Amino acid sequence: MFRTKRSGLVRRLWRSRAPGEGDGEADNRAHGTGGCCMGKSAKVSKSNPGTEAELKALTHLILKKIKEKQLEALLQAVDSKGGARSPCLLLSSKVDSKLGQHSYSLPLLLCKVFRWPDLRHSSELKRLSCCESYGKTNPELVCCNPHHMSRLCELESPPPPYSRYPMDFLKQPDSSESVPSSTETGGTHFLAPGGLSDSQVLQEPGDRSHWCVVAYWEEKTRVGRLYSVQEPSLDIFYDLPQGNGFCLGQLNSDNKSQLVQKVRGKIGYGIQLTKEGDGVWVYNRSCYPIFIKSATLDNPDSRTLLVHKVFPGFSIKAFDYEKAYSLQRPNDHEFTQQPWTGFTVQISFVKGWGQCYTRQFISSCPCWLEVIFNNR
Repeated sequence: MFRTKRSGLVRRLWRSRAPGEGDGEADNRAHGTGGCCMGKSAKVSKSNPGTEAELKALTHLILKKIKEKQLEALLQAVDSKGGARSPCLLLSSKVDSKLGQHSYSLPLLLCKVFRWPDLRHSSELKRLSCCESYGKTNPELVCCNPHHMSRLCELESPPPPYSRYPMDFLKQPDSSESVPSSTETGGTHFLAPGGLSDSQVLQEPGDRSHWCVVAYWEEKTRVGRLYSVQEPSLDIFYDLPQGNGFCLGQLNSDNKSQLVQKVRGKIGYGIQLTKEGDGVWVYNRSCYPIFIKSATLDNPDSRTLLVHKVFPGFSIKAFDYEKAYSLQRPNDHEFTQQPWTGFTVQISFVKGWGQCYTRQFISSCPCWLEVIFNNR
């Protein structure tokens, strides 16, 4: 029987689908054992929305209606797991598909097939800023590329206690001379060699071109210079096909620790840091969890900071400018002994820190980032 190129692409795409809900790997990637990604978005219903055969038939039916070039682009995105740049897959927004007792939009269905089998609702998804459909409401054509989407990381209330640290909510925002400085939790202040002159140069009065700078650390040692960010979105990675951004793999490191080298190799596609209208979002593009600490992720009245675990494929709003400006320095003298800025976010790759881990401070983590925001 003669088979067309289109049907061949459809079969290859189906074979590249994400592991099913019963697959341990899929369950671990989507849920893990706890963390901010265990909020509303990750709760799995026990009802079965259609069998595997029904899902296969529905997926084939939809894919066979897509143009060959679009199928090729979709296959590239799926095979590279989002690592290769892929165009938007623009399809009609009016089409809904029925699977069991559930109705799915096309973007939701393709994300369910190729990324998150436990996905139930569009509210669990966040569109990436690189997508043509980003920020658009009710367009006639909507992007259905599953790798132009991320899973929304919702915080539980109260958040899970990965670690708790005294909170020192820093400077008053009305101080025109205030400059964010590189900090380390636990009472130790780590500065770059020669101080933070490179950061301070970037913070010259009238310089509004950059919105943040990024420092990469291996344990207690900063590697390379501060990376100034002007574009709205930045990829921070170790190995990314067609990567453009802050490549950690190109930095010269003298650290011979086997653990550091092992974790460095697991950074892979890394993260995407994006400044959006409501704040700064972090998208975990790697195959391993990342851990984030930010003053604006927690209750302003709390005297502790939590470290939040973010699983692969999930996004979290790591920084909120309005919240940061509203934070007040506590009067309790006990907390003023630890230098900490509300305009800094700390991100560790693969390894967490805090009371539930052997590492109490982020400076004990093999590979981590410090993101210092321009508060002007």
